[in-house]
Amino acid sequence: MTAASRQHDDPTPASANLDPEEVRRFSEIASEWWDPNGKFRPLHQIGPPRLSFIRDQAVAHFGRDAKILKPLAGLTALDIGCGGGLVAEPLTRMGATVTAIDPSERNIAIAKSHAEAQGLAIDYRPVRVEDLVAEGRTFDIVACLEVVEHVPDPQKFIAECASLVRPGGLAVFSTLNRTLKAWALAIVGAEYVLGWLPRGTHQWDRFVTTDELRRYAETAGLTDPQFEGITYTPLRDVWARNPDTDVNYLMSAKRPLAA
Repeated sequence: MTAASRQHDDPTPASANLDPEEVRRFSEIASEWWDPNGKFRPLHQIGPPRLSFIRDQAVAHFGRDAKILKPLAGLTALDIGCGGGLVAEPLTRMGATVTAIDPSERNIAIAKSHAEAQGLAIDYRPVRVEDLVAEGRTFDIVACLEVVEHVPDPQKFIAECASLVRPGGLAVFSTLNRTLKAWALAIVGAEYVLGWLPRGTHQWDRFVTTDELRRYAETAGLTDPQFEGITYTPLRDVWARNPDTDVNYLMSAKRPLAA
């Protein structure tokens, strides 16, 4: 949910593709990342379908056995906008060697502390996507979940994320669709009626349609985009994967092997 750019004591560079207000908002509630009933409860609830999508897409793409305990063993993974580590830790448990970045140093501190308590080795870094691009880093899997809708220039951001996927690798994004249904459910319903999220968490005009995300990914050199939705069942209080992409959705895309 956090924007993927660096935040230090120094002012954020004017060229950084992030909204400082977004960074501040998530930093202020960083202590609640691992409280399943706190302000990040929605992320805990949608965690299982998001992670199963990443696992299934990675297993299929890299030809792994989905039934083994650590199907991502030997693969490197990057978690962009990692927050408190809700995605980085499960990816590590699946066997991946994980690097995780976030603009908020407070988020990174919370994530490091929690991972260490679990005995998990994760390379948490308070750096921007641009910093990793400048280093020439690439990863087998690049995951960017609930971040795209928080950055000022999503097309530029997707291009930067795509450049971090090694040839033959896989990118996974999740975000919110810019539909009236998403405005009604994700903003009016979740923020103002049910109070699942703090008011102002999302801005509808920053939501990204599936067609836009597809175009941004393909322009950045990614191919074969695959979409799937995540929907909520009120009677069961459960989120699950679903073909309906009108509100929350996921997309995987591949970086072709170099010619």
